[in-house]
Amino acid sequence: MSLAVVILFSFRTSPRVNSYAVFYAKKMNALKANEVTLWQTIKTSSLSSNQDKIEIQNKLKEARYAMKAADFWLRYLDPLAYKKINGPLPVEWETEVFEKSEKPYKRLGAGLALASLCLAEDAIQKDTLLQLVSASIEVMPIYLADSTTGTLNSFQHAFLCNRLFLLNLATLYTTGFECPNKEEVIPELLVALKSVNEIYAEFNRDFPSTPFAQEYLAQYAKCIEFVESQPKSPGLFDHYTFIRDFINPLFAKNQELIKKYRIVSHSLVDYTLNNDATAIFSKNLYKGQNEKGIYSRVNDPYVLAEIDRIGKLLFYDPILSGNNRRSCASCHKSGEFFTDTVAKTALQYDGVHSLLRNTPSLINANFNHLLMLDGMHFTLQRQTKAVVLNRLEMGGTEKDILTKILSCKEYKESLTKLAKYTPWEPKINMDHIASAITLYYSKFSKGLAPFDDAMNKNAEIDKPAIDGFNLFMGKAQCATCHFLPLFNGVKPPYVNSEFEVLGVPDDSLYRTFGADSGRYIINSAYETMHAFRTGTLRNTAKTKPYMHNGVFQNLMQVVDFYNVGGGVGKKLRVENQTLASDSLNLTGAEKQKLIAFMHTLNESIPFEAPPANLPKSKRKNLQWRKVGGEY
Repeated sequence: MSLAVVILFSFRTSPRVNSYAVFYAKKMNALKANEVTLWQTIKTSSLSSNQDKIEIQNKLKEARYAMKAADFWLRYLDPLAYKKINGPLPVEWETEVFEKSEKPYKRLGAGLALASLCLAEDAIQKDTLLQLVSASIEVMPIYLADSTTGTLNSFQHAFLCNRLFLLNLATLYTTGFECPNKEEVIPELLVALKSVNEIYAEFNRDFPSTPFAQEYLAQYAKCIEFVESQPKSPGLFDHYTFIRDFINPLFAKNQELIKKYRIVSHSLVDYTLNNDATAIFSKNLYKGQNEKGIYSRVNDPYVLAEIDRIGKLLFYDPILSGNNRRSCASCHKSGEFFTDTVAKTALQYDGVHSLLRNTPSLINANFNHLLMLDGMHFTLQRQTKAVVLNRLEMGGTEKDILTKILSCKEYKESLTKLAKYTPWEPKINMDHIASAITLYYSKFSKGLAPFDDAMNKNAEIDKPAIDGFNLFMGKAQCATCHFLPLFNGVKPPYVNSEFEVLGVPDDSLYRTFGADSGRYIINSAYETMHAFRTGTLRNTAKTKPYMHNGVFQNLMQVVDFYNVGGGVGKKLRVENQTLASDSLNLTGAEKQKLIAFMHTLNESIPFEAPPANLPKSKRKNLQWRKVGGEY
């Protein structure tokens, strides 16, 4: 049975057949046909001559173009199956937001991106190449199943597919994240843009009552014209103008249509995305954490203000520590963006030794799905409790902390009143305490940076910073790990946190490689050894020292580290490094421009002064607690 027959048969079982669905079938037919041709070319080739390799490269190029022409649907309708069609990594262990309570499982990548990498090797493994392409072909029936194709009979999916497409235009499609051949990044972008333009037209013909608006289509046409006018090298592409003048406004218009047409999603792809976000560079684009915790159902501003007030007192109160001398603010200093900009790593509870890892900033922590540098915790509240009860950090015990807190009249009265809003947990416990703290510090993650204002056309930034952003997205390859808009390891559709192995040294002279096994402690696998969660670059100019162990003291050291290819580039032995080990060949001027761009990510945050006093306790040994702790 031919592929076309299989596809059309699946549509006949759906309640309605339309030209839009048939157009979808044609795109899928084209992808499958090109992949089969590629597989046959590889199968019959001896790979012994340069001509054989060129022929396979041409067929691979055609298959990738066909894939990009259908990418609009492929990524959204089944993102896990997509990893078999164009998975950029051989193995992934990332844990999605809807799997936070489950152990990560191994996902093997396959498809056209990995086939490109395989074909670029000096000694091409024919069997591997065939296997990668076969896996991509074999996964196609998932997209032909009734459960998938039936979706096409409703107008709702198109605007959700389009939202993800626009977010990927801003973050992935121009960076080379999944296109190993740099010369093909922009040509593939054009293929995708023009194909989606055809999709809009077919959709509007079949769904005239809920169309992509003419204003949107006119703006989109200008976007294509802009890309056609650009150099074909991603290193010369004007990413800044592309996103600011076209993609961000298109996103806003698509969001308007989602609300206008009352689009409802039942897909986990949209789990964290916010229909009310009016821009990509908005702090409500997606939600990574619930900062309210146990107070989730509280919406009364007066009650929330009281939770915030108590949370602030607790944050600065050493009553949470075993010796009543150490508070959250001991390591997370508000004037230093809730981190410690002096010590490489903070002191341990004993006040003598140092902790293994650098203190992460709490600003924008709520935009991660997994917390701590190794992803140990998946809620802010669990992370808070773990630090308070850790014998190396604050050394407290739950029973002792609750006893001490309830010895303070102010805490007891307020927390008792607040517990009325958690009838399923009427007795004050550590969840009430931790949730008050997370609500307090999370409010400082709402600030925008000059770069946000520039992207939203509310301000301008200097040309060196614009050049730096274009380098960031292109030549410097930063954007293949630090994704817009938070510039962290959470990429569209913003449902997972990524980890990387960089080969960070123990010292700035690169004498030894760090012994910290990182993510491996949580999920033991070859790929996770020495892996750490990719942190945000927002406020990075204000939050030295850098890397998980605080080894670098300034941004130039960090840029130099990436420029040489990480630990492997510095001749350290890092067998599973995920960072490319080739030099980026950045000039001194380019490095300065990159740093200029990073400075535009410093957010405007109205920090508060510490509380003047702490609640009084009935216990004499607690009367002289110092605001913020003693060390």
